[in-house]
Amino acid sequence: MHEEVGIFFDRDGTINVELDYISDPDKLELVPGAAKAIREANEFGVKVFVITNQSGVARGLYTEHDVEAVHTRLRKTLADHGAHLDAIYYCPHHPEYGTPAYRKVCTCRKPKTGMLQEARKSFRIDLSKSYVVGDKCTDIEAGRTAHCGTVLVLTGYGAAEAEDCGKAGGADHVAKDIYAAWHYIRKNIDRTQQR
Repeated sequence: MHEEVGIFFDRDGTINVELDYISDPDKLELVPGAAKAIREANEFGVKVFVITNQSGVARGLYTEHDVEAVHTRLRKTLADHGAHLDAIYYCPHHPEYGTPAYRKVCTCRKPKTGMLQEARKSFRIDLSKSYVVGDKCTDIEAGRTAHCGTVLVLTGYGAAEAEDCGKAGGADHVAKDIYAAWHYIRKNIDRTQQR
């Protein structure tokens, strides 16, 4: 059975502008080039996912309904640019903070790989040929643990985390933004398909 290649994008600071615990859909603003990157990935035939930690739910800053409302806006904004996401996965938990229902050690909170594994099972993704793109070391660690390629973007928290993520065992590549990350990934996928 054929397995698919996937790209797993972090959300805040990678696809949309980092606002620290965004809960208002009207404040969602795409990082320049995000819609173009996702549209080109769609056209290229790879599956595109969002994997995002949303501990604001556990912390009581907003609800899962608010998260879904932001995701509805994200999907619509991308659709307006001819782009789509195959699925969005989010983790509402935190191991130390928040209400009892959400305060727990889970398998989905990055750098754990639960969200990637869920996509792998649901969409038959070959993680060893897939990529994780994000602006934090936790994104990179999740990707490495799942045996994906990894790209750190310098938007969001990326510039502040670049030194730590760029050390030995860090990201495979550092890109200025999501579109540059996609450009790198596309070239790598081209190379592996030509072997």
